[in-house]
Amino acid sequence: MEWTFTADVFAWDEDGPSWRFLRLPLEVADEVRDGAGEPAGFGSVRVYVRIGGTVWATSVFPDKASGSYLLPVKKSVRDREGIDDGDTVTVRLETTS
Repeated sequence: MEWTFTADVFAWDEDGPSWRFLRLPLEVADEVRDGAGEPAGFGSVRVYVRIGGTVWATSVFPDKASGSYLLPVKKSVRDREGIDDGDTVTVRLETTS
């Protein structure tokens, strides 16, 4: 399954170096959850991601506060694509199963 959506990049911990994430829209999260089969550790789901010209394999992780999933966006991707905190990016996400 594959989805394309936009989401805002945010810092997990605003007090220094931290991970950057984006939150999947709830309707996408529901479909990912329904189609994921048996989740990996911590309820994560393995995915392929494309932002701009960068493609990588990672996992999305459940976010109890929102009922969605969080997608980590590593520094090398942010640097390559010129992404800063608060930017809205277009994401193509595909489950690996």
